[in-house]
Amino acid sequence: MKLGLRAAWLMSGGLLLQGYGFAARAAEPPGGAAPMVATPAMPAPAVAGPLAAGAAAAPVPWNSLRTDQQQLLQRFAADWDKLPAQRQQALARGTERWLSMPADQRNTAQSRYRDFQRMPQGQRDEMRRRWERFQTLDPATQDQIRRNFRAFQRLPLATRQRLRAAWQHADPDQRRRMLEKLRERRRARGLGR
Repeated sequence: MKLGLRAAWLMSGGLLLQGYGFAARAAEPPGGAAPMVATPAMPAPAVAGPLAAGAAAAPVPWNSLRTDQQQLLQRFAADWDKLPAQRQQALARGTERWLSMPADQRNTAQSRYRDFQRMPQGQRDEMRRRWERFQTLDPATQDQIRRNFRAFQRLPLATRQRLRAAWQHADPDQRRRMLEKLRERRRARGLGR
């Protein structure tokens, strides 16, 4: 297993752009036991001390990890001290996130991870590009995308399927017109953007 991108998904919360919104995306947890995912309703847990985001990359001693974290990270035990400090911190944060998830969210994460693994490589690459693009957006735009996605998710299933099909079968000019209509409706309702 390559940890580079998977660890990045794990630590970043796993949000991906899809159309107007985003979808939660799973990543295999550090120990390889089961995948992890974060959703807007379940933010990453706050981590203090040397694991805090933005903190200087200080090594995380193996014996400073709790027993449950060590169990998830068992496959790295022999080489833990050889891992870069930033990777150690990312893996430790990932175990915190995974261990804080209720069982139903873990099951959802595992299912999403399996679905992701079954996707053709091109589709996975596109999802990565969308995620990377999402990460470059300013926080206000990211929040708007999240709100749009939640609103989309509240629509009846048949409506969501119809809208997805219309978007997927539209050419770029038709999509541009669809977006213009959406913006006009929002302005008419006083929602801006």
